[in-house]
Amino acid sequence: MDNFLNWCLEFGVPQVSIWIGSTENLSNRSKKEIEELYKVYYTFLKRWESKKPILDKYQVKVRFIGDLNKLPPKLTKLIGRIMQYTAKYQKRVLNILINYGGKFELIEAFKKIAAKMIEVGEIEFTEKDIEKNLLVSSPVELIIRTGGQSRLSNFMLWQSAYADIYVTDTLLPDFSKKEFVKALEWFASVKRNFGK
Repeated sequence: MDNFLNWCLEFGVPQVSIWIGSTENLSNRSKKEIEELYKVYYTFLKRWESKKPILDKYQVKVRFIGDLNKLPPKLTKLIGRIMQYTAKYQKRVLNILINYGGKFELIEAFKKIAAKMIEVGEIEFTEKDIEKNLLVSSPVELIIRTGGQSRLSNFMLWQSAYADIYVTDTLLPDFSKKEFVKALEWFASVKRNFGK
């Protein structure tokens, strides 16, 4: 993740979303497996908390997105400290999607909209109302899928409506800067028409 984030920052990508655990993935694994994953997340993020070089150098605001209430308290506290520390930065944004799913996000947005409609007594809303209530409001432009997968897999469903998907057979552990540059070059050559 450090390498990938470094490449994004080096090439001036203003906002990056990295998905490290879906709602389905984390609920369908054994308790032991989930505990091990949480330990890996904690160890990685603890290193970030103590060093922070990449976050400070590029002034990266880190946001953790998902059903965070279901995470272990120790991990949640660490996440809170990292978000609090980086809240001062506005230049770049890193969204870490943990215990996240696109359907979960949409349901949460619709709940907020429904509560507002009940409060004001009107049953009307627009696309802008949905976008305002999403966990990540900005649209996704490029999705990089490793391992030859060409599906969204419940990733940022609303935001990805007009995203371009770059598919590579390279597995994530082998994904290199050269492959990343290839993805950016491909994206630069694509004519984006936003559904028109």
